Amino acid sequence: MSSVGEDCNELKQQYDACFNSWFSERFLKGQTDDSACAPIFRVYQECVKRAIKDKKINLREEDPIFETSSDEDNANSSDGQQEQKGKS
Repeated sequence: MSSVGEDCNELKQQYDACFNSWFSERFLKGQTDDSACAPIFRVYQECVKRAIKDKKINLREEDPIFETSSDEDNANSSDGQQEQKGKS
């Protein structure tokens, strides 16, 4: 499968190769430290974020899993502040 951005395809292939190697050679043998692929993952992740932004893809519209709890937390905390003010 290709990456969301053409510019990210090579990075995706590098990360996939690293992950597959780590999974089969380390994880399945009980070594759970996944830091070996972290540097390439960060670079690939940034590339994907740029591609999503460049393509103007709004993940919140695509899948509710990308809704953040911070909006809900902010609403709850402002309600809580009003309740606390009313109790004083």
